[in-house]
Order: sequence, then C-alpha cells, then structure tokens
Amino acid sequence: MLLSLAATACFIASAAAHATFQDLWINGVDYSQACVRIPASNSPVTSVTSSDIACNAGASSSANKCPVLPGDTVTVEMHQQPGDRSCANQAIGGNHYGPINIYMAKVSDATTAVGSSSAWFKVSEMGLPSDNPDYWATEVLNDNCGHYTFTVPEGIAPGDYLLRAEVIALHVASSVGGAQFYMSCYQLTVGGSGSTNPPTVSIPGAYNANDPGILINIYTQLDAYTIPGPTPYATASPTVAATAWPTTATWNTALQPSTTFTTLPAAGATGIGKA
Repeated sequence: MLLSLAATACFIASAAAHATFQDLWINGVDYSQACVRIPASNSPVTSVTSSDIACNAGASSSANKCPVLPGDTVTVEMHQQPGDRSCANQAIGGNHYGPINIYMAKVSDATTAVGSSSAWFKVSEMGLPSDNPDYWATEVLNDNCGHYTFTVPEGIAPGDYLLRAEVIALHVASSVGGAQFYMSCYQLTVGGSGSTNPPTVSIPGAYNANDPGILINIYTQLDAYTIPGPTPYATASPTVAATAWPTTATWNTALQPSTTFTTLPAAGATGIGKA
C-alpha cells in the first residue's frame, strides 16, 4: 500500500516537475541558449524506439555552433520551465530520480544534423552516487541549480558535433514504458588536432525498454544501479559510495544569472559560474 501511494503521489506531481536542458557553459563562460535545440515542451519522451529520443520532440536547430576544445570543461543546465534560471526551484522535481547521461556525435554540420541518424558515444554519466541513503544523480543536479559538468574528451577529432544531455526519471519506471527521458541537443564545433573517433551507438537503439536501469522499482533499497547505454569513453563512471553524498553545491549558485540569451558571447568573456 505504501509503495502504491508513493508511486501515485509521484505520478500526480510529475506534470508540474517536467524539465528541459536549456543552457550551456564552456570553461565557466555562460553561453546560455546560443547553441541549444530547445524542445517544443518540457514533457518527456517515453518510447526508447522513437526518433524523438535522440534530441527530443519538436526541437528546432539553432543558428549557432558553440566552440570547444578537447579538455574543455562543459556544463549543461536544466530547469523546469522555459527561460527559468532561478536556483529557488528544483531543476527537476516531483521525485524524478534517476541518472544523467552525456553523449556526443560527430556530424558534418551541427546545424542540420539529424540526431536519430547520428552515431553517438557517451562522454559522462552519473547514476546512483550513494546508497547510504540512496541518492540519485538528479538530486546532485538539484543541489547545483540544474548544472552538470563534464570534460570534452582529449584527442577526439575536430569538426562539428551534437552534444546530447539526458536525464532518465525512474519514479514510475516499475512497468514497461514508465521511464521518462528528458534530453536536449546542443550544437558544437570541436577544435584541436585530435584524430580519435570513439566507438558509437545509435539513438534510438542504445536502450531497450527492459534494460535493468530503465525497468526498475526505485522504491526499494538499491546498493547498485546499472546506468543505461554504453560505458563512457575515456572516463570512469562514478562508483556507488557507502557514505552519505554531500549536498553542498559545487556550483556557485550565488552568481547564477537570471536571464537567457541566444547569441554567442563575445570573445574573451570571463567565466563566473564555478565556485
């Protein structure tokens, strides 16, 4: 009965807790929405076989490509409502617990590439960083005003890329089709002189509705969690800690901007986001 009530409560809260990856930071510089493909709504994709699972439904291409180099620090930023950058609200609420995945796909032109036709490799992931108590990547995201930071892999070949940021919400994932996928794609141009093209997967294709990290009851004590998709390229997935996860923000939320913009920042812009 308690499990049923918990699941029902989460389902009722879900409509108000949907979210979108909207903004981008490069080396602490705010690029806001300059190169993101904003989805048509903040609602999730629930079919792992739909082409929408690549870059979301109704996501129009941006006019811009954000410039990065291998080794750069990149931060994606999620909020519940379009244009919201406030730290007063959770990035994704309503007990939408689950993992974060970051993918890249090398493409000929990031402004015209079709996500569902691209070849993707994972560059970062976080699932269940602690089991004492169970603490999810989305809770870490909320601790940090919707920010998740990763490093562009060293040595990858230069050119245009799509960057795919994804949360999988598992609050009603105990039945097939219950998992909710929230993703956005960003358009990048990677510089440098690398030559590596990592092994890739297709999206859709990388996930199965019955994968243990997608079809799961999270309302039991979990001492391990299998993050869906391939292992990240050239980086290790965080292990599950046996101690409580620190909830102190590592992102400097006091300096979080309140506005969005869609133009590329001026060259030499100074980063302020990191603590």
